This record gives sequence, structure tokens and C-alpha cells, in this order.
Amino acid sequence: MGSEGTTAVVLCGGAARRFGADKTRALLGDSSLLERVVGGLPAAWPVLCVGPERPLGRDVQWVREDPPGGGPVAALAAALPLVTTPLVVVLGGDMPYAAGPAPGLVARLGADHDADAVAARDGDGRTQPLLAAYRVLALRDALPEAPAGTPLMRLLDALRVEVVDARWPLTLDVDTPADLEEARHRLEP
Repeated sequence: MGSEGTTAVVLCGGAARRFGADKTRALLGDSSLLERVVGGLPAAWPVLCVGPERPLGRDVQWVREDPPGGGPVAALAAALPLVTTPLVVVLGGDMPYAAGPAPGLVARLGADHDADAVAARDGDGRTQPLLAAYRVLALRDALPEAPAGTPLMRLLDALRVEVVDARWPLTLDVDTPADLEEARHRLEP
């Protein structure tokens, strides 16, 4: 199955307590973190953003989790009814380099007929469920009845997940101002 049967879901509705403001609006070069993620995705993929609506340079569909701030599983529960493709890539809106490996994750999932998902593993050995490709039907089946507040890793426990290594900075997520500075240093020659 090719990547044309893929929708991207970008989660951008978190509280950003450690950052102190909406981190997805923070600038990295001339673009916001969210714009970098969304703008780097293949043009053929529909994009759903889960969070408060804001202007972007690409057409996307917006949806809000219920309740707002209910966490990533609640965000997925809000987005999945709108997905009409068999595969979905889920990315964090605070991961400025995550769009780069997304097509490869989709290709890997398409080639592995036993897996429900293919997720990236960062350099510290952590599986990144917000840098992953999923089969939509399996992901829908794994959602709990009350998704708000459910830890995202618990969702992965219900799926057959293939984990693949991803090199830094592709897995970099911006949770603190220091993380943003690290991402900015990545842009320097």
C-alpha cells in the first residue's frame, strides 16, 4: 500500500506547561514549529490538526479533542472519525523534524502485514507514539471508551507495534525553552 492512502494527524492542543506558552507557535527560523511539521508532509496527504485553530500555509482540517486538553488519546479519538484512509501518521506538533521520516514509517507499515503500527525509537531507546504510522482500523479498535487522560503508551500496548530506530534530530520534540534552543542550533550551519 502506498502513501497515497495516508492521512496525517498532528496533535497540537497540549497545555505546554513546561514551555510556558503554546510551543507549537514558537518560531524555528522563519516558521512556527507547527508550520514546519505540517509544511514538511507530502502534499498528497490530507492533514488533520487537533487543537485550537490557527493560520497555516497549508490547508488542513481542524478538530478539537473532548474535553480540550484531554490528552493525546482524546485527540486521536476526535480525529479518527474524520480519517477516510486506511493508514494514519500521528505526529506531535512540537516535533519540527518529524515530517521527514513519516513517509518511511508508512512504507514500512505497508510492507509489514503483521504490524498494526510502526513507531520510531529515539536515541535514548524510547518508543515515540507521536512519530508513528498506524492502521486506522486497529487504532480505532484500540481506543478506550473514555479516552481523556489515558496514557498514550497504554494505547500502544493494545497494538502489534514494530519499532524502528530514528536518528536525532528527527525525534526531537520541543517541551522546554532549552529544547527550542537545541532545535535552533540544529538550523545553524
